[in-house]
Amino acid sequence: MMTGETSLSESVHDTVDDRGAVLTQALGAILLIASFVGFVMGSQFTVFAIIGFLFTVAYGWVEQQAATARALTLLATISTVLILSLITVFLFIKAFPILTRMGIRLFALEEPVTIFGTTVWPGVENFWNTGGNVYALTPMIWGTLVTTAIAMCIAAPLGIAGALFISEIAPASVREVVKPGIEILAGIPSIVYGYLGYVTLNSYLMEHISLPNFGSLFLVGLVIGLMALPTVVSVAEDALSSVPHPMKDGSLALGVTDWQTMKGISIPAAFSGVSAAVLLGVGRAIGETMAATVILGHNQRLPEPLYDVFGNTETLTSLIASQYGNAHGLHMQALFAAGVVLFVVVMIISTVSQLIEKRMKRKLGGDT
Repeated sequence: MMTGETSLSESVHDTVDDRGAVLTQALGAILLIASFVGFVMGSQFTVFAIIGFLFTVAYGWVEQQAATARALTLLATISTVLILSLITVFLFIKAFPILTRMGIRLFALEEPVTIFGTTVWPGVENFWNTGGNVYALTPMIWGTLVTTAIAMCIAAPLGIAGALFISEIAPASVREVVKPGIEILAGIPSIVYGYLGYVTLNSYLMEHISLPNFGSLFLVGLVIGLMALPTVVSVAEDALSSVPHPMKDGSLALGVTDWQTMKGISIPAAFSGVSAAVLLGVGRAIGETMAATVILGHNQRLPEPLYDVFGNTETLTSLIASQYGNAHGLHMQALFAAGVVLFVVVMIISTVSQLIEKRMKRKLGGDT
């Protein structure tokens, strides 16, 4: 009889706890929505709603920790999707007028391309003319592609090589010193790299290579590559270190050399992490703003010839950073269009990386 009464009391207690958790979560959701609405409307009630939400979370963490943890993780997931959606919608709404006005002329060339007397690609005399309301992003897109390519030619191979050295070759004493040092380099602000590049490397190139002016795509790519290098090394090294030691020990036991083990076991097993490291480097190279803004001369023209990496033009990020303060109207919309181009490029890179990762998982898993 006592057992039945105990089970009944425990069931009632669990029911009360579940109801308390549901009420706490509902109150937290209401307060969070109220704080968001108050923030949008500029109401002073926002502060009280946020404080109430924090107290609700604290109470739930003390009384129903598991339920509160689940609710917070769900909230974080929903917030991430919602914020990304709002950013996307805001970008496209702001850029829509200039996209409809300029159309394909946003990507125009200096001379129109004609086939059999028909113009298939427009041309413009001046790529960026705020007075004439002409805004073509072609030079900035080209500058972004060139600087990113140069940066990744530096960061990708050197980063993977550095990660292999730290993870597979370096003694433990060296690893304990080098790895924190690399992570410290990753935390240095980009403006510091840009200033050093402008003051030291720029002067060196002008004096010893006789560059005609300050700033070049090569210098920006070099500086951004050095900036992305610590990130690639750190993330790739973490991925390589997570490869199980029995896999590598078994390879060495069969008489395979260290290099063959790294090439045939470590890199394929950690390929998803290594590719993620390289893509993080690409993302930093594409989105780098301050270093390019400090170094470049902000000339909205294509280099002549086009393959001249020592030419001085503009990138999408440096264009936005250098002109948004004085922009309005179509000018501001054109800068938002540059942001849309960056967004689309990063989205494509992310999609391609997911496809590569899925293919490598199928390949390593033996699936066809």
